[in-house]
Amino acid sequence: MGLFATGLRLIVAGLLAVFLSGAMTVRAQDQGVEATALEPWQSVITSQIEAFRTRDAAAAFSYAGAGFQVAFPSAEAFFNAIVTAGYAPIMESRSHSFGRFQKLGDKAVAQEVKFVGTDQSLYAAIYMLAEEANGWRVQGVQLAKEPGVGI
Repeated sequence: MGLFATGLRLIVAGLLAVFLSGAMTVRAQDQGVEATALEPWQSVITSQIEAFRTRDAAAAFSYAGAGFQVAFPSAEAFFNAIVTAGYAPIMESRSHSFGRFQKLGDKAVAQEVKFVGTDQSLYAAIYMLAEEANGWRVQGVQLAKEPGVGI
């Protein structure tokens, strides 16, 4: 499990670097227009975030990709690993919003998500998702604290 997590973090970090470098054409959401409908993968992200916030391990695990389903023996093990791996700010966030996204072929996407913590701290995440047989699933998340204060 440790080697899997390290490899996954390296892959996500590499994709994050490509995503943020602007090397690929980015389809950005129009910040001036309020979105009326979420993209299918954004609904999955929101559902998993809400499950983490309510401490619903089974629901949070259900949105994790096949690699996580194989790597963790139970939803509780997955949930505990996420908490101890530094992702508690997602669970403790009071709000989230979607930024840019980049389609990586027909069945994969990198999605920027911004979080505001209960203490008004700011975090940015890149979610990597893939469309699996049972729909869009989270393949990994790279989370970073940002300077500033959220409102």
